[in-house]
Amino acid sequence: MNSEQLLALLSAVGHAQRLRIIAELADGRLYVSELARRLGMSRPLLYMHLERLEKAELVDSNLELSADGKALKYFELRPFEFTLDVATIRAALQESDDAESPDGKGTRK
Repeated sequence: MNSEQLLALLSAVGHAQRLRIIAELADGRLYVSELARRLGMSRPLLYMHLERLEKAELVDSNLELSADGKALKYFELRPFEFTLDVATIRAALQESDDAESPDGKGTRK
């Protein structure tokens, strides 16, 4: 994980509504309208939060057709676990430095 990915992850879980979304999806996948109803949230606002969670690779989405031909976008939680400590932060910064360095060796000590 590089520093950009770490920041995306921290940003994704650093919002109360996104934590609520994660909690709802913990019991299984849901389509957007059902998830919006359960959370009492508008679909556009929900999509904004889901986009952040997808970017952080915490949720996946899948478009499916219902029996009556309606397109339903389902979201499900991806299994995840992360540790936030000094070692995680240093490793993320080192990976970012290595990726940016022309020789691939990084610049931080």
